[in-house]
Amino acid sequence: MPQRNVLVVLYDAVQSLDVTGPVEVFAGAEQAHPGDGYAIRTASLDGAPVRTSSGLTLVPDGRLVDEPDADVLIVPGGDGSRRIDPRLTEWLRERGPRAGRLVSVCSGALLLAEAGLLDGRRVTSHWVVCEQLARAYPAVEVDPDPIYVRDGNLATSAGVTAGIDLALALVEEDLGRDTAQLIARHLVVYLRRPGNQAQFSAQLAAQTAQREPLREVQQWISEHPDADLTVEALAARARLSPRHFARAFQAETGVTPGRYVERVRVEHARRLLEDSADGVAQISRACGYGTPEALRRAFVKTLGQSPVEYRRRFAPGVGAGAAGGAGSRAGVRVRA
Repeated sequence: MPQRNVLVVLYDAVQSLDVTGPVEVFAGAEQAHPGDGYAIRTASLDGAPVRTSSGLTLVPDGRLVDEPDADVLIVPGGDGSRRIDPRLTEWLRERGPRAGRLVSVCSGALLLAEAGLLDGRRVTSHWVVCEQLARAYPAVEVDPDPIYVRDGNLATSAGVTAGIDLALALVEEDLGRDTAQLIARHLVVYLRRPGNQAQFSAQLAAQTAQREPLREVQQWISEHPDADLTVEALAARARLSPRHFARAFQAETGVTPGRYVERVRVEHARRLLEDSADGVAQISRACGYGTPEALRRAFVKTLGQSPVEYRRRFAPGVGAGAAGGAGSRAGVRVRA
């Protein structure tokens, strides 16, 4: 396959990790497949250095207007995406539709939406931005839950590290699973998360209960996913009636006890599928499902795939080797 042209848009107050995360992934792919991977360039409106939101200075390769159409056009997020430069909007409006793949990371979706490139499309962004995105651009279908969303040639991701997950998914599509896993191991990424995985773990997605008995129940659920976690059993542990417990738990955490238990159990099963060699039946029991069929139904409902499919896709590969010092060769130079 010919080398793919990746162009990363830079602007003042961009989030540095939104830039460097995907860049490191694509650079690692080029290291693994010299000449058949990705040629990476960065560009700003005037070709001038930009200062990131964290204070780093990124030196681009050139001006956006001088860059050829990209096979992969990446628009990162950052505080600067909320102070939209009309010149950047106009450039995106003209050049975005000509890109083979149009990608946003985090609040970069705001820039694409302002350019009219997300109308009628399903997208995601950082959870902090999703409400603003949906309110300001009602023609855009905003899904705040997944870490990334693919809609045709459009790919949008949640905050910071989700951009790495999305870049790995694109590399897998282009160069295969082994290459993507090779890069993930080199970057010491916790494997690769599927796009429809929630932006938060079960514990982070729900609020922490204010009352101590309910907080203790939340902790108990996380530590004992294989236990009896019916409302009646949890209510007894909290020393409340089942009706009072269910009402109080939802009021303080934002989810029902049953939904919280399901999230914890699926998350625990996912980790076991990724990290252990245990069979599906054993994992089903360890996570409180009892039978493989119950686990399968929960996985299909939550992740859109069976446990077997999930393990085949996301468990570590065998014999892929080490990345061997793959370093970024992209055109980003950093000055502190």
